[in-house]
Amino acid sequence: MTATEQLNALSSILAHGDLHSLFQPIVSLSERRILGYEALTRGPSNSSLHSPINLFAIARQSGRLSELELQCRESACRRFSQQKLPGKLFLNISPESLLEPAHPPGRTLQLLQRYGIAPSNVVIELTEQTPTEDFGLLYTALHHYRDMGFSIAMDDLGAGYSSLRLWSELRPEYVKIDRHFIDGIHQDAVKREFVGSMLQMARASRAQVIAEGIELPEELAVLREMGVELVQGYLLCRPQEQPPRDAQAMLPKLESSTLVLTEEGSDLSALLNEQAAVGANMPTASVLEAFRKQANLNSLAVLDESGQPCGIVHRHSLSEILLKPFATELFARKPISRLMSDDFLAVELSQSLAQVSRLLTSRARQRIEEDFIITQNGRYLGLGRVIDVLKLITEMKIQQARYANPLTLLPGNVPIQQCLTRLLQQGRESMICYVDIDSFKPFNDIYGYGRGDEVLLCLAQCLNDRIDPSRDFVGHIGGDDFLMVLGSEDWNKRLNILLEDFQNQCRRFYRAEHLEAGCFTALNRHGQRQEFALLSLSIGVIHLHPESCAELDASRLAELASQAKHYAKEVAGASLHVIDTRELDLLAMG
Repeated sequence: MTATEQLNALSSILAHGDLHSLFQPIVSLSERRILGYEALTRGPSNSSLHSPINLFAIARQSGRLSELELQCRESACRRFSQQKLPGKLFLNISPESLLEPAHPPGRTLQLLQRYGIAPSNVVIELTEQTPTEDFGLLYTALHHYRDMGFSIAMDDLGAGYSSLRLWSELRPEYVKIDRHFIDGIHQDAVKREFVGSMLQMARASRAQVIAEGIELPEELAVLREMGVELVQGYLLCRPQEQPPRDAQAMLPKLESSTLVLTEEGSDLSALLNEQAAVGANMPTASVLEAFRKQANLNSLAVLDESGQPCGIVHRHSLSEILLKPFATELFARKPISRLMSDDFLAVELSQSLAQVSRLLTSRARQRIEEDFIITQNGRYLGLGRVIDVLKLITEMKIQQARYANPLTLLPGNVPIQQCLTRLLQQGRESMICYVDIDSFKPFNDIYGYGRGDEVLLCLAQCLNDRIDPSRDFVGHIGGDDFLMVLGSEDWNKRLNILLEDFQNQCRRFYRAEHLEAGCFTALNRHGQRQEFALLSLSIGVIHLHPESCAELDASRLAELASQAKHYAKEVAGASLHVIDTRELDLLAMG
């Protein structure tokens, strides 16, 4: 299709409003509900402009981007309203269209009024495709949207030309991690480091992180354990004209493997590379040729006449030696034993990953590109790579975090899920308590994450003090969220003691002026100064009765506890909110 034909096709699309709106759900993992939907646009199915990439590229080139985006918004608002979709509507807008002189102000608000959508349920999602240099004007435009009640999201974080500056200056309510960092994150420690840094920045700026482009269960499992709360991607649901309304339909895909990598673990088979070794008498020239033929070969083990490892040759070390004047001519015919290193690490196949890790750590000279030798009963089997050890240890720590929180050492998400499943199977009357700290995020902003960790440890101790280990349970969901199961009749008394005990214990964490005032001032999510009450607890309680157990599963029980917690948090200060499963049964019957 020629450029002229594409421009004519665009004109026809805009003239007839021939656009299709699709919606992709954004799911909250902890609350197990759909937060909202991102509206995505497609051109006519029989057109070369069906693809949004082509469609928006032609509109940008022809100076009609703002016009196209307005029609996309109109289509999205109309279809969102017609279907009465729950939650928030995420609308994509490019910063450059906001800055166009011809951009008509107030049109988005008019659309919402026409279709009965509250501005508080709309998120303006900035999609950055070109450099944004007029930050002042963009800042003004975005605050105009905020003043009308919209929230702001930044799309493709980490991919744009100026996304970090936009983040720091605009303080969006939501940030979306670019899918480049999501793709294969379960196999890439560097990507996990980047995402971890983004999560820390989000906590500091009080933004919620959305991971988009998730396509594999392993990616979702890693992101969930890292603390990502909001997710979106083909794994959960592809963009659809009529998307699902209930996250429960997508929840089976949220369940991850319960594989446990214990510290001592099994043998080193996963690390073994069955690489051929060389004899100690092999000429150096032959070893050089072996490295030349295998570009990804880092090392070669050297064996003596009995097949026992006696040395190792590293590519980088050999290259450094042979770079010296006349070195190649001098050593080419000499046996490799003259140049090999006899300072090598050899480990038995039966040793554990943790043991190998400790051995590598104790070797100050060990470099990441220097392989080690794996043997069985002293005989050479192959090589292991230091980088593979690091990757496996990282995966082990991620998996272990599901079983025990690394800070409080309380049981993590998998034991919590198992505990709730056992309760339902046994038909035990119990109180499931979702415990959350009020004002914790602004407290962290003022006092720092080190002091915040002290508060979490304090709460963990307070919770342990209130349980009977023989019949009760306490676990750490993550962050400042905990779950406690009480089985005795005095649960109400124990929870009220917990509320009071925690507030008293926290007195030692405040500065004198905050303690005296009974509050502290910090920036809220909109970047405005606000007074926050001193730390307290909100506890949502599910009173589980035996006759209700058959109608529930662990996921639904956790969801109900989360709902009860939200009700508790609507009350200022320390509070309890109880949901009785008998009342749920009556509602279902009614």
